[in-house]
Amino acid sequence: MPTAISLFTGCGGSDKGLVNAGYQVVMANDIMPYAKEVYAANLPETDFRLGGIAEITKFPPADLLAGCYPCQGYSQGGARDATRKINTLYEEFGRALRAIRPKAFIAENVPGMARSNNRHFLDSQLQNFGTAGYNVAFPKIVNGAEYGLPQERRRIFIVGIRSDLGIEYQFPNPTHGPSLKPIVTQADCLSETDRTWPHGDFYDKTFHWYYLSRDRYRGWNRPSKTVLANARHMPLHPMSPPLVKVGPDQWKFDGSADEARRLSYKEAAVLQDLGGWVFPDTASLMSKYKVIGNAVPPILFQRVVEAVPQEVSNA
Repeated sequence: MPTAISLFTGCGGSDKGLVNAGYQVVMANDIMPYAKEVYAANLPETDFRLGGIAEITKFPPADLLAGCYPCQGYSQGGARDATRKINTLYEEFGRALRAIRPKAFIAENVPGMARSNNRHFLDSQLQNFGTAGYNVAFPKIVNGAEYGLPQERRRIFIVGIRSDLGIEYQFPNPTHGPSLKPIVTQADCLSETDRTWPHGDFYDKTFHWYYLSRDRYRGWNRPSKTVLANARHMPLHPMSPPLVKVGPDQWKFDGSADEARRLSYKEAAVLQDLGGWVFPDTASLMSKYKVIGNAVPPILFQRVVEAVPQEVSNA
């Protein structure tokens, strides 16, 4: 069984994808205590090290290194501040890459990293990983809906294979869409008959002006909008009235707002391919939303991992 190390792991979505692809995750790391609690409740066999990545000076050997370093500075749903120090945590990933020397690595981040004003950060990462001795594939923005995820979720992936192996990585072709398998919709994974109001499980505060500055609604017959880590910005449940545009950056409900609610954290987990996962009641509702929204959907990471050539995935 090939082995993997996971950094900036969060609650373990990427690692579940690694496990589904046939890897043993020998070490994981994140700085968020509740992320570790969720991880331990669902993937208890992994050595999860809580703390900042800079505190880790020794790593076990592994065939693959995975990392989803923080993205708040690039995210449309985050601070959108490219000057934040958190944006350079890829340098710690590069340090681990040089220490471990795995056969391959996979890094995931938000597509905003590829915008023109952030391109120098992306180029810096590619240079970092290239000088570490890796043949890095041209980064690709993929949409989870094209790989079986019931959610419109676009993320950028950077994949590299150690140069001495003489192998190039090719991203997997979409499996869902026109002339392929049908796109998975919210109706396929959320019950249309279950139109309940699970009080305590969803963020029930007012729909403020910023929330209504964009369309947060997708119907039953479509994938969800992107599941975010901020509970206030969570997409609407499809039982809600649609939103209609009434002006620049201004939307209103086509019906009563009293009939609308955001997705619950459990529903958000299903849309993130984390249905059936345990989320211990040791943290706030906001923390549950946060770890779910920050997670990499297992099915998406699995598809990217499965495209790694067999010469690399063979232990």
